[in-house]
Formats: sequence, structure tokens, C-alpha cells
Amino acid sequence: MLHSGLIIFRQTGYAERYLCQEDVRMKNDYQYWVVGANWSGEDQARAFYRRGYWELGWSDEQQPQMASLRDQMKAGDRIAIKSMRGQGSSTITIKGLGIIKELDENGRVYVNWIIKDLNREVPAHGCFASIHGPYSPDDESGWLGEVFRI
Repeated sequence: MLHSGLIIFRQTGYAERYLCQEDVRMKNDYQYWVVGANWSGEDQARAFYRRGYWELGWSDEQQPQMASLRDQMKAGDRIAIKSMRGQGSSTITIKGLGIIKELDENGRVYVNWIIKDLNREVPAHGCFASIHGPYSPDDESGWLGEVFRI
């Protein structure tokens, strides 16, 4: 199944197809982000899908390093929402996949959520904070393909 503008990862490698008409950047121009959606124990993923955005659950002053990472996101980048699977777990759950449309002046990241309510278990790969990335499509480990495949 193809979705407009989203890179399709095959399980055997990184064969890709593009159907995006408005953005024709080369594959290496896209960055990949894995983000959380849990605010003080409350899962925000469904609200993010419904509203068409993602945002940090912290103020920029509380988490300047996370804000700095968020500010590197740009239109066309790929984003995945993850959740933890419990303390000590070596895996995370990928819950949704999308394409970033824009980042506004207040730090809200507008997203075209392509796949919602996904339940894909993948190795955590150290993704235990609010934002991880940017990852390059040149990831040799295959982990990025596990996270972003459709």
C-alpha cells in the first residue's frame, strides 16, 4: 500500500517509492524522528492525531535540549510516535507514523499522520526520552526500517 509522500520501507532493505508531488527533495534530505506522547502518565497520541500536530510536553525553558532538537525538524521529515513498554524493557511500541508539514513559532509541529493507532514492537535503540533524532535514511542497522515501514 502506498501513501503520498511517505517513504515505503521493504523488510528486505531500503527500496523506496515517492508519490509526493509538492516536495521532491532527494531521500537523503529527509530526517527521521522518534518522539514520545506521554505527558505525566497521560497518553496524548490520539489527541495529536485528531489535531494534526505533535508537541513537547515540556516548556522550552524546562527542556532546552529537547526544544533544540525539535527546532531542527522541518517540512518533509518523517516522524514516529513511540511509547515505552515498561521499566527495564529493551523494546518500545511505535504507535503512529507521519510526515511533518511545518513547525510554528510556538514549537508546535504540524503533521500529516499517515498511520494512526499502530502497535509495532521494535528494539528501543536507546529511545527513552521525548525526542530522538535526527536519523538519516542511511541507517545501516535496519532499525529505522523497522520503525518506519508500512
